[in-house]
Amino acid sequence: MGAVLISAAELREELADKVIHLLDVRWALGDPDGPQHYLDGHIPGAVFVDLETELAAAPSPARGRHPLPDPGTFEKCARSWGLGEGEPVVVYDATGGTAAARAWWLLRWAGVDTVRILDGGLPAWIAAGSDIATGAEPDPVGGDLVVRPGGLPVIDADAAAKWSGVLLDARAGERYRGEVEPIDPRPGHIPGAVSAPTAENLDGTGHFRSTEDLRARFAGFGEGPVAVYCGSGVTAAHQIAALAVVGITAALYPGSYSQWSNDPKRAVATGE
Repeated sequence: MGAVLISAAELREELADKVIHLLDVRWALGDPDGPQHYLDGHIPGAVFVDLETELAAAPSPARGRHPLPDPGTFEKCARSWGLGEGEPVVVYDATGGTAAARAWWLLRWAGVDTVRILDGGLPAWIAAGSDIATGAEPDPVGGDLVVRPGGLPVIDADAAAKWSGVLLDARAGERYRGEVEPIDPRPGHIPGAVSAPTAENLDGTGHFRSTEDLRARFAGFGEGPVAVYCGSGVTAAHQIAALAVVGITAALYPGSYSQWSNDPKRAVATGE
């Protein structure tokens, strides 16, 4: 797997020498204003990507809130962003990569090795003194990217139920323990899962923690094959990116807890 992260300084330097496709993936649960945030200010040349409609299929209790998109549909979206075979891509948001990582994961899953996450996102770009553009960008020239699913591993609910390695729950600890559940029908977690909140992959500035810190963090969760889930398969992608930084390939359970908790035959655990 190629590099996972790129710094704001590295991105500015590379943009001076070559064309890089920039994807603005600003999204957060309860914040529908990503398109307006993009118009208010983005990295020059970036294309806005809508997580709800372009990085996920339609939600349902049976499949979860953010099912994986159909490969053919995702290919059409990627081409509409201008992506072509072998061309470098950088994805970013303003929330430490927690949304942009979904685009990173999907593109890696689709066979794209040349995609990286802007470490620190748009705030890091601004802090580096780089230019910001406002308003809409010209529509990109359509690309020729071919989506080849299977670049990253995926598991389903049955596999999660009998996972023999380390199953990480990337949600906040209080949701894992079942103390609160703001959106899914049953509080708690998948039995056997270990709490590993995605937010703890980041330092206080919204950057990924150092490789050494991340390696120590993940070593503490046990040994064996790693799989990750969250509420709907979005922040779990950030966890998989952090694992990739330290050389660990982890599987994603795309349906995640939103699918699991809607299935009455699936057991739910609470507490630590």
